[in-house]
Amino acid sequence: MQPQLIIDIIGWVGAITILLAYGAVSRGMVQGTSFGYQLANAIGSVGLLLNSTYYHAFPSTFVNIVWLGIAAVTMAKYRRRSKPAGETTTSDSISRR
Repeated sequence: MQPQLIIDIIGWVGAITILLAYGAVSRGMVQGTSFGYQLANAIGSVGLLLNSTYYHAFPSTFVNIVWLGIAAVTMAKYRRRSKPAGETTTSDSISRR
């Protein structure tokens, strides 16, 4: 399979993933703050990011970097909130010193 075709498929999968996630939120099927929704946004933005970088579409590349960043920050906050009380990780222990 040619690299260009692979990049095109990755881009289309990314676009479809983001649109399905947006449609699910719009229909009330998932919460916009849910980990699954943010994960779908992150996966979709990576696909679009790879595609737009390959084709030198740098404005789209920039948007997808920001989109991925928003999803990553939201997922990190979600994971912190869902951690059981009293449970610490190595990074928590280090940051408290």
